[in-house]
Amino acid sequence: MPLLAERLSRIKPSPTIAVTSKARELKATGRDVIGLGAGEPDFDTPDNIKQAAIAAIERGETKYTAVDGTPELKQAIADKFARDNGLTYKPEQITVGTGGKQVLYNALMATLNPGDEVVIPAPFWVSYPDMTLLAEGEPVVVPCSQNAGFKLQPEDLEQAITKKTKWLILNSPSNPTGAAYSASELKALAEVLLKHPQVHVMVDDMYEKLVYDGFAFATIAQVEPQLYERTLTVNGVSKAYCMTGWRIGYAGGPAELIKAMAKIQSQSTTNPSSISQAAAVEALNGPQDFIAAHNDVFKRRRDLVVEKLNQCPGLTCTTPQGAFYVYPSCAGVIGKTTPQGQKLQSDEDFIAYLLESEGVAAVHGAAFGLSPYFRISYATSTEALEEACTRIKRACEALQ
Repeated sequence: MPLLAERLSRIKPSPTIAVTSKARELKATGRDVIGLGAGEPDFDTPDNIKQAAIAAIERGETKYTAVDGTPELKQAIADKFARDNGLTYKPEQITVGTGGKQVLYNALMATLNPGDEVVIPAPFWVSYPDMTLLAEGEPVVVPCSQNAGFKLQPEDLEQAITKKTKWLILNSPSNPTGAAYSASELKALAEVLLKHPQVHVMVDDMYEKLVYDGFAFATIAQVEPQLYERTLTVNGVSKAYCMTGWRIGYAGGPAELIKAMAKIQSQSTTNPSSISQAAAVEALNGPQDFIAAHNDVFKRRRDLVVEKLNQCPGLTCTTPQGAFYVYPSCAGVIGKTTPQGQKLQSDEDFIAYLLESEGVAAVHGAAFGLSPYFRISYATSTEALEEACTRIKRACEALQ
């Protein structure tokens, strides 16, 4: 009898984590590598948040908490949803997990039966399809072209829905493209969903605060209140508050679903770190002004990277509205030959070439379900981004 479960054969390790690990390994051997794979702000966690964690430790808040969040954090989350999104949730409608990833995983594990379908627009965050497969569901991937701004169109959503569809996962602003849905675009998708009452919506709003050029963020339950009871609104403190390592994600949704998710969590991790929860209360309730200052830096980096990539022969890059990623097309280099004589046949080949020849680590587009593209995170220093773009241009110019 084999030791490992058959379900493991359905999934693969996270490609984004793999790229970051590979870059670290190469650096450890002395290679000069610029890692553009990690979806992690390079800013430190603000001091007031760190101090709140230290104060919690000194008060002895180092014990187990309620499985899916302290009352204080649930209240801070409810206040945030009301303040920022016009959404009213009671404490029993709120869950807190060890990062947004656990919240999404809990929801899928709590709701999917074998064969249930989950509509996932591509490009997608790498974990959505694999989490669906682990929960014995079927990912239904809907390609969203660059011409459509990498966004799901109502007619494509309509076509993807079947009697087996249980969820639509909607991520805005998007990882990997930075594309963000306007209120009117969400309204058009909502009109399709209203015709299919069996379909629920899981919105991943993790990059809500990271928007540029005056873009007005909206979330679907806010835009279409009739979907409120069918929507799980997922968010977290990782990106906007520079707290990736603190591992706190949260969601608001129907009480029955939240209770079921808590049941799953009670048999996996139990509560998130008590200290991280205390820090998250301060993040949500405390000063928010640093977010705009960080966004100014991110916007300058975005503009720099878009401009430089569009100067590289064979690459084209659109300007995203949010998050801290660009998703350039590398269609123009596919079929070319490297100085070592290798013909580039895919975006994965191109990314391997960048790493080997110039020490630039990025993630290939196939990992996100749409080729031939690649993802660059510009959540790193301006100097590193300038040097990386110089190297990418040199690599493109060396192709025959």
